Amino acid sequence: MVCLTTAPDHFPDCQDDPAARKATVRATTAATMRFDWLPSADYAVALVHDENGNGKLDTFVGMPREGFGFSRNPAIRFGPPRFASARFAVGGGVVAEQVKVKYLL
Repeated sequence: MVCLTTAPDHFPDCQDDPAARKATVRATTAATMRFDWLPSADYAVALVHDENGNGKLDTFVGMPREGFGFSRNPAIRFGPPRFASARFAVGGGVVAEQVKVKYLL
């Protein structure tokens, strides 16, 4: 599951963000996701490897049980990163973000 947003208040889950772009892509070792025609702005991406297909990131004692990742691959401390840590600018040209999926449990 992939979420793309410009709204810091709705990052990382994009809930209640009507402007967020969400998509699902089949998990592979090098899956590619493409968002066309984005207006110029600062964006952040969050993704979850929803292994059991229940539509959410499963946790155990607050630790993710499934893979996750964010644009700019910020360091993960306690909880998800802030929007500012995952933010990247989209202007007039093509922008590519490579997100590394992390597994903690």
